Amino acid sequence: MMMNKDRLPKNYVLLQKEYPGFMAAVERLGAVLKEQGPIDDKTAHLVQLAAAVAIHSEGSVHSHVRRALAAGASHEEINHAIILLTSTIGFPTVSAALSWAQAIVGEGAD
Repeated sequence: MMMNKDRLPKNYVLLQKEYPGFMAAVERLGAVLKEQGPIDDKTAHLVQLAAAVAIHSEGSVHSHVRRALAAGASHEEINHAIILLTSTIGFPTVSAALSWAQAIVGEGAD
């Protein structure tokens, strides 16, 4: 599922403009990978969210929070997916990721 163009990060939009073939391939790869197994979109985005947290990628955390929400994940499920990582990656990283997630969840709380 593609995100609303108004919500795409500036760098992502820039890459799409400057390297359209590359970005099309990246997007197609993501779609093909999701087709390879039985995991639903919501679960896939929660898994990808956990990976983004583990590699300290704030932009990816933002992206997968948005995508998980769009796929039906609740704020509580997103937080739980993040806090489950505490014993593996540590409290400081989890705490930072929770703040990154809240920045996105808070966007919809107008």
